[in-house]
Amino acid sequence: MEFWSVFLVACALSADAFAVSLCKGFSLKKIEPKHYAIVAAYFGGFQGAMPLLGYALGFSFSAFIAKFDHWIAFGLLSFIGLKMIKESFGEHSCGVEGADFGYKIMLPLAIATSIDALAVGVSLAVLETHIFANALCIGVVSAAFSILALKVGNRFGLRFANKAELLGGAILVLIGTKILVEHLIEGI
Repeated sequence: MEFWSVFLVACALSADAFAVSLCKGFSLKKIEPKHYAIVAAYFGGFQGAMPLLGYALGFSFSAFIAKFDHWIAFGLLSFIGLKMIKESFGEHSCGVEGADFGYKIMLPLAIATSIDALAVGVSLAVLETHIFANALCIGVVSAAFSILALKVGNRFGLRFANKAELLGGAILVLIGTKILVEHLIEGI
């Protein structure tokens, strides 16, 4: 995958972490530097690590799926993207744990928001791409978006949560479609 495709995937994957960080920011009266470090470490760290795990899983099966790998990448990215688009029309609620930045809250949130990155890692394995550079890009972008969302949430509230998820989902569907079309054209 070229850099801009990876960057757009990273932006799309960070949508869930962005939405959660908006909630975190909304629930805080005053943001301290440790809050930025916590959201960046948890969300960026897990978003960067999960593609590595997905890649390892996908790479171990790559010999079996080489003939239809582009369909797998298209299917996974489209499924995740459509799920995100659907979720963007739902209600976002911060709940009572919004101001809690302890590991008992942050760890499950980081895992939940990075499951999509695991599936993308499988897609990256079938595309035989440079996984470490891609995972680093995904992690850094997610960390940056989480920091930004914390600040925006603290200033403006939840107005942007649904739009971020909608845009992220649309980007994943478009990139999945691009991968499929490129492979189909190659076969002609």
